[in-house]
Amino acid sequence: MATNDTDVTICSHALQLLGENTISSFSDGTVQANVCSELYPDTRDMVLTMYPWSFSLVKVDLQQSSTAPINEWTYSYPLPSDSLASIPRAVFSSSAVGAAPITGGWEVYERNIFTDQSTITIDYQKRPLEEEMPSYFVQLLKYVVAMHIAYPVTDQLDKAQHWERISFGNPAEGGRGGYFRQAAATDGMGTGTTFIGDYPLVDTRLSLS
Repeated sequence: MATNDTDVTICSHALQLLGENTISSFSDGTVQANVCSELYPDTRDMVLTMYPWSFSLVKVDLQQSSTAPINEWTYSYPLPSDSLASIPRAVFSSSAVGAAPITGGWEVYERNIFTDQSTITIDYQKRPLEEEMPSYFVQLLKYVVAMHIAYPVTDQLDKAQHWERISFGNPAEGGRGGYFRQAAATDGMGTGTTFIGDYPLVDTRLSLS
């Protein structure tokens, strides 16, 4: 279920988790607002690309570019402008029922798929509006935002480390434990058999800044 949250309410709730005052906007002139304005967008996108969240996935037929590649490949297909990553989750040479992803015969250059295939369909992740995000993901995002803003807002590293453990578990879990595991399991309930694995395009090393 969507929560009707906004970027500001998510950051305000994260600030409350840190025992700080909430904000009314990213431009209200407070230190908290300035930190959230700087760190929230990248934090949100990081959490989105850590896992193939069902609410962020889109399947689309790409439109062939009128400009052919310089050499090697025959066709060029621009990636959607709202794609979070520069590489799609899956590439298909057909939109027919039962089509399987193709693992070769294509490359990505400057957000374009180069290939010899005359048609291309892809699965990719977009950035949904906060108000469209389900509650389990919003809760995870609040925890991760608290983790990232804790030190610049409170100057207390232990608070950042606490919310890192809440969000992702112990270091031995490789960023796949804590509430992240619960949120991913909840998301996977509606998409058949799903496991929490690594996504090769994401550097799973977590930063506190």
